Amino acid sequence: MTTDTEVDMKDVELNEVDPEKQPMTGGDTGNGDAGSPVTEKNGSVKVKIPEEKESKFTGLSKEELMKVAGTPGWVRARWALLILFWLGWIGMLAGAVAIIVQAPRCKPLPEMNWWDNGPLYQIGDVNAFTEDAGLAGLPKKIDSMGKLKLKGLIIGPIHVSNADKLEDLNLKEVASDEGNLEDLKGVLAAAHKKSISVVLDLTPNYKGKHPWFDNSSTSRVAEDVKAATDYWLGQGVDGILLHGVEQIATMDSFWTYMRDAINNHTKNEKKMALIGVTTETSAEEVSRLLNKTGVDLLLSGALNKKSGAEAANVVETLYSDRKTNLAWNIGDRVRGHLASIVESGQVKLSQLLLFTLPGTPIFNYGDEIGLKDVADAYPKMVWLNSLNSTETKEDKEQKQSFLSFFEALSDLRGKERSLLHGEYLPLRNLASSMAYMRKWDQSERYVVALNWHASDPQTLQLIHEELPRKATVLISTDAKLQVDSSVDLADLKLEPQQAVLLKFPYTP
Repeated sequence: MTTDTEVDMKDVELNEVDPEKQPMTGGDTGNGDAGSPVTEKNGSVKVKIPEEKESKFTGLSKEELMKVAGTPGWVRARWALLILFWLGWIGMLAGAVAIIVQAPRCKPLPEMNWWDNGPLYQIGDVNAFTEDAGLAGLPKKIDSMGKLKLKGLIIGPIHVSNADKLEDLNLKEVASDEGNLEDLKGVLAAAHKKSISVVLDLTPNYKGKHPWFDNSSTSRVAEDVKAATDYWLGQGVDGILLHGVEQIATMDSFWTYMRDAINNHTKNEKKMALIGVTTETSAEEVSRLLNKTGVDLLLSGALNKKSGAEAANVVETLYSDRKTNLAWNIGDRVRGHLASIVESGQVKLSQLLLFTLPGTPIFNYGDEIGLKDVADAYPKMVWLNSLNSTETKEDKEQKQSFLSFFEALSDLRGKERSLLHGEYLPLRNLASSMAYMRKWDQSERYVVALNWHASDPQTLQLIHEELPRKATVLISTDAKLQVDSSVDLADLKLEPQQAVLLKFPYTP
C-alpha cells in the first residue's frame, strides 16, 4: 500500500467519526495555519491543576496557653467578663421577682359542688314528662336535657304512698305506675354518663295535705326517711330532697343524722346533696331555716310575685346572710310552673334573673319552653321535635324562642367565672326595675338590668366607680338593644318587661 493510499484510508476513517470530533486538518484553522494539529473541533482540553496542600490549624499548645493566660491583660479580661455575667444574671432575677411581686395575684377559687356549676331540673311527674312511659322512658330524654347544660335532675317522688294514709307509706319501694328499681338504675346510668346528677324527692306524704302527715306522726315518719335516705344513697342517687322542712325544722337530731348520712355516702370527692323546700316566702325566714337545718340548698317562694326593689331586697338579704348555699326558683313541684306564675312577657326576664343571681338556679320541667300548668294535674311535657306534637306554628315558634334563650343563658353561666361564683354588687333598685353586677377577680364583668313594668319604659342611670362608661350587649330581650351593640350605662333605656345582659372587660 502506497503512502497516498494510506492517507486516503485515514480520511475515510476520520469521516466516519462524529463530525464534532473530527480533527481540523483539512481546512483553515482560523489562525492562518491550515495544517495545525493543535486545534480540535469542539474538542475538550484537559488542564492539570496542581493540588493545593491542606493547611492544618494546630492552635496554641497547652504550654503556650498557660503562658498567655497568666498575663495581666487576660486576667483583667476574665474578671471583667465574670462580673458582667453575674451582674446580668442578678439583674434578670431581680426583674423576674419585680414582675411577680407587682403582678396582680389571682384570687383562689372557692370550693364548688356539682350543684354550683349549673341549673337543676325538677321532674315532679315522670309520666307527664315522658309521655306516660314512666322511669323506663326517662333515659331517652337525657340527651335533650344534656343540651340544656343541666347539672342535676330532681325526680319524683316515685315511692309508694297514698294521700294521708301513713300505713300505706313505703319509702323504699318504687310505685308500680312509675316503674321499678331497675328502671331507676337505668335512669341513673344514663344521667351519670352525661355528668348529670340525680336527686330523689323523698317527701313522705306528697299526695296528701301535709308533707309529713300530722304532727303526731312526724317522729315516726322521720325515722322512715332516715332509713330510706341510707337505702337510696346506697343505690346510687346523688342526693335527697324534702318538702315541708319548716314542719320539722326543730328536730335537730333528724337534721344531724341527715347531714351525717350525706357525708358518709360521699365518694370520689363528689358530695351528695341535701335539698329542702319550704313554703316560707320571707328572706329572713328562709335564711333562718337554712341555718337551722343545714341543708345544702333551700327552695322557697321568696322570689314569687316579686319584682324590682322587692326582688332586690330578697336577694340582698339572703346574699348578705349566706353568700353560699343559695337556690333561686320561681315555682316548683307544688307551686307550679314559671309561665303560670309570671306573665308570658316576663318568662325570659325571669330566666335571665335566675341564671345570673349568685347561687343555683332551679327550674321545673318545661320552664325552658314556657310550659303552663293545667287544672288539677301536671302538664304534659311538649317535645318540639316530636311527630305527635299538636302545637300550632305560632306556639312552636314561641316555645323555640324560650328554649333558645334558656340554652344560651345556661351555656354562658357554665363557662363564666363571674356568673359561676362571682360577687354580687347591686347597682340600681327601683319599684319595677333592678340592676346588678357580677364580678370575679380579673374575669370579665357582667351587668344585668331588668324592667318588670307592664307598660312603662325605664331609664337606669348606672354609675359606679367600678363601671365603665359603656358596655356591650351580650344577651337581650329588648329589640332596641341589639347583641354586640355598645350602650351608655349612665343612660340605659329598657322597654317594658324587658331585660338585658351586658359585659365589659376587667381593668386593673
